[in-house]
Amino acid sequence: MEDIIRKAGVLVEAIPYIHEFRRKIFVIKYGGSILHDEVIRRRVLEDIVFLSFVGIRIIVVHGGGPHISNRLKAIGVEPEFHNGIRVTDEKTLQVVVEELDEINGQIVQEIRALRGDVTGLKGHENIVYVEKKKAERDLGYVGTITNIERQVLDQHLCQGYITVVAPLGIGVGQQTHNVNADEVASAIAASMKAEKFVLLTNVPGVLRDPKDQATLCSTLTMSQVEKFKQDGIISGGMIPKVDACMEALMGGIPKAHIVDARMDHALLLEIFTDTGVGTQIVHG
Repeated sequence: MEDIIRKAGVLVEAIPYIHEFRRKIFVIKYGGSILHDEVIRRRVLEDIVFLSFVGIRIIVVHGGGPHISNRLKAIGVEPEFHNGIRVTDEKTLQVVVEELDEINGQIVQEIRALRGDVTGLKGHENIVYVEKKKAERDLGYVGTITNIERQVLDQHLCQGYITVVAPLGIGVGQQTHNVNADEVASAIAASMKAEKFVLLTNVPGVLRDPKDQATLCSTLTMSQVEKFKQDGIISGGMIPKVDACMEALMGGIPKAHIVDARMDHALLLEIFTDTGVGTQIVHG
């Protein structure tokens, strides 16, 4: 009985958040490193469907890096990176498009199986516009975002669809480009004036001590994030995560969240409880 009462208490705690966020837009970046685990993926998608059912408009931007690298190695192509960016020649681009298309279709199919209303979109289908990314060396078909066509996304959201977007862009001459998924998610969040930007990953959030999960920072301001980077508290793989959140905030998003998708229903706990379970980054 106590367990049932406790569950009812959680639902009651969620009521003001559900009221506040109905009809608002959330952009959720679903990292490629946690896409392969079926158990985690199902729980994440259950949370996303629940958010949709209570009236929140959801855009999911998915990654696919590990899948792409594995596929390239399988056909005898060694993945090449420059400053963390995948060098994308014509053959690599073909694999990128095929793998992202497959992942997009899988996510759509699994959301549909959970009875969610969903549509899958590819960024290069007149949604994400790019120019060729400039770097110290030629990166091939890699794009920097110049514009997001929000009208297309709006149409799907207004029809109640969870909108799943593959991180591809369209450039000069209708040429498809590979685009970093964090950049796509941040740009879409800013363009759509989203209420929240959520980065689902495989870490608890920002830790003061990487070896001690008890040092999780529940809330950080943008100025604190910059100081943590300077002091080396935020380093390595956490840097691009917080940078994506900072980009979203600078684009006008009120709050950004880094959430550990490995925790059961972490997304719901972060959004609908007073304390949350990850790290939220706010203005200031």
